Amino acid sequence: MPEATAVAVKETKAQKMERLKREKNPWQVFDEVRQFAREGRASVVPEWASAYFKWWGVYTQGDGVGAVGGKGGEGLASEYFMMRIGIPNGILRADQLRVIADLTRRHARNLADITVRQNIQLHWLTIDALPEIVDTLDRIGLSPRGACGDVVRNVTGCPLAGIAHDELIDASPLALEISRTLIGNDEFYNLPRKFKISVTGCSSWCSYPEINDIALTAARRDGEVGYILRVGGGLSNEPHLAVKLNAFIRPDQALATVRTIAEIFRDQQGLRESRDRARLKYLFMREGWTAETFLAEIESRMQTTFDPAPPEQIPDDVYRDHVGIHAQQQPGLCYVGASVLRGRLTGDQLAAAAELAERYGTGDLRATVMQNLIFVNIPTARAGELVRELGDLGLRVEGSQFWRGAIACTGTEFCKLAITETKGFTRWLVDELEERVPGFDQQLKLHVTGCPNGCGQHWIADIGLEGKKIKHEGRMVDAYYFCVGGAVGRHAATARPVGYRVPATEVPASIARLLTQYQGQRHVGEDLRAYFSRHTVEELRAQFAGEVLTAVATRDQPQGRAPQAAD
Repeated sequence: MPEATAVAVKETKAQKMERLKREKNPWQVFDEVRQFAREGRASVVPEWASAYFKWWGVYTQGDGVGAVGGKGGEGLASEYFMMRIGIPNGILRADQLRVIADLTRRHARNLADITVRQNIQLHWLTIDALPEIVDTLDRIGLSPRGACGDVVRNVTGCPLAGIAHDELIDASPLALEISRTLIGNDEFYNLPRKFKISVTGCSSWCSYPEINDIALTAARRDGEVGYILRVGGGLSNEPHLAVKLNAFIRPDQALATVRTIAEIFRDQQGLRESRDRARLKYLFMREGWTAETFLAEIESRMQTTFDPAPPEQIPDDVYRDHVGIHAQQQPGLCYVGASVLRGRLTGDQLAAAAELAERYGTGDLRATVMQNLIFVNIPTARAGELVRELGDLGLRVEGSQFWRGAIACTGTEFCKLAITETKGFTRWLVDELEERVPGFDQQLKLHVTGCPNGCGQHWIADIGLEGKKIKHEGRMVDAYYFCVGGAVGRHAATARPVGYRVPATEVPASIARLLTQYQGQRHVGEDLRAYFSRHTVEELRAQFAGEVLTAVATRDQPQGRAPQAAD
């Protein structure tokens, strides 16, 4: 009989990524990037382009068409790169921001974005510029290391750490220590997937603990301040709010506890079988873990038993953005929160912001998860003057509800996974809504995401818009699918899809119809969240459409892998 012919089994995406990670720790071989820089873009090997660059906060930039321009749900890469600069706890100095502004003007076509994890993101970078940028950031105490990849991402925290009147504890030293301990640590270069941590000592939970893999929120127990622990939060295409564990974490236990959870995640070989189900949340969603079994695993590894969690005050605020002028705990000083529409700034604006922070305050700034900037340590008597200068700079301290609540992901402008353009659309949408619904008086989180992977966090928005393509008047155009009623805090819930999808050009009119009906029908004191809660999906769909409509097909699922570049 003839010999059997062996059939080669093609690697899955997960198997390929796991093999690449076993073969090389990207943090140890940055000299290879220096060689690419010397030899030019064509010298970049596929393994770096598809994987290893991400460990240095870098990924290939899309060609502007997005996912529809490629195959398998992923678009084509251009010759350029994106880089995300990690800013632990969002804490920035003016001298650091000035350097970032210079890099933005020289290497990124004068364009930068504040992300939803307190990073600053640059685009249009060439291969020869990458070593210079990394070395320059290293000299000012910042780095893109770990801002992407299967690693601990930028550790977020309250941007008012150390200055807020209502904070229980300044948690920023802990956030910075976690960042120093886990990011760049060879023990944690190979996690199953990205891993997000939030630490806050404030009462407003402004870093969104509900959607992080690990979240520590301050709590008081009999005069002692410690932390409540949550695990397994995340959005993407299958949202899951973090699970509270019945444990009181003392400050001296916090770092070891976070490290232990990272080790638990690292050790889950089952999570490595599929890139789409590799996040910590899937231990709860698919593997049968519970709050009790997770806590037992932590305690077993740490050889300790935590005290039970005390009662906590869950915040009721919607924005949690700290926009406006507010007194600090330091007498005579205030902070000024400036709303940055879509998080987009030019290098010139970054440089001007650094100059204003030094001229009016101590040169200290903070980035926020709502893509904004906060100027801290400002003498109260000078705050009004600063506000006027910020307005001249294009940053609003007293913007409309639409301006203040808008969030946008990167979109097809740069992202290979996106379906729709988002940044320009969001700017136009805000302008349209300000004109169509003037004087709208309710807090409104309006999040725009360019694909089902949800980097724009539409699942926790009052109104979330998810990018689609539909055929309209004989051609394929950008469109958006509507979700409503998402929230964090006391009313935490993921948004409800309402079965309504329209071309992007019709989105402002649709939202205006719903908001106008809300204004006319709301009960006394009824906010938008409560209004959504007492209406069915069918009723809300009709209010968006202006007529009773049958639901469109259910949400499309992502075609490609969840983006490594996603914040």
